[in-house]
Amino acid sequence: MAAQRRARRSSRQLGLVLAAALCSSGAGAQGPSQPADLIVTHARVITLDPAKPRATAVAVRGGSFVAVGTDKEVARLRGPGTRSVDAGGRTLIPGLNDSHLHPTRGGRFYALELRWDGVDSLATALRMVREQAARTPQGQWVRVIGGWSPAQFAERRMPTVEELNAAAPDTPVFVLHLYSRGLLNRAGLHALGITADTKPPPGGRYEPGPDGQPTGLLVADPDPTIPAISIGSSTDSASPA
Repeated sequence: MAAQRRARRSSRQLGLVLAAALCSSGAGAQGPSQPADLIVTHARVITLDPAKPRATAVAVRGGSFVAVGTDKEVARLRGPGTRSVDAGGRTLIPGLNDSHLHPTRGGRFYALELRWDGVDSLATALRMVREQAARTPQGQWVRVIGGWSPAQFAERRMPTVEELNAAAPDTPVFVLHLYSRGLLNRAGLHALGITADTKPPPGGRYEPGPDGQPTGLLVADPDPTIPAISIGSSTDSASPA
């Protein structure tokens, strides 16, 4: 039991190092001599500092790295109250915080979706939709699901439904922005049978035009999962391009 408790304490201590502020990760071992709160030794430290890419030990004080270097260099910051962790050759990296991942969906659909990652203009993004629609077999979809933001475009805006209609007049297109808004072109509305009489999913709404017909804009109001679940899942069976 004592060994298990020690192992759990070590894991928590390692977690503290991984979560420590990256802004101080470049500090050398010649930093302040005030004792550290935590020292980790015998590690494979990935510093992300081109001048010193690897180290074996780190020292942490007040939630920030105060030294990165060899075991011997960092040991001088050990004081009476310092907690010491032997990493046993394990790898330490600067704290990375990714709120969540979608490995299952990514594995199933990443290569089947049109990706706007890194595209710097909406004009280019719309050209990609047009080109993808031209090579998409009849009955299949062009889908842009994630990995993009209007802020990345020089135009600093979302595409409009009219622009999607012009880019793909006959091929269903679904564009999802985060989980707050979804865009369907005219062919997409037709493929899903969405009309003025179609009841929107609970927690979402279809934005109507002046004639009362749905424009193709699906708004999460207030449930942010509605566009992805209701429309995204409906297009799954259509073998998206």
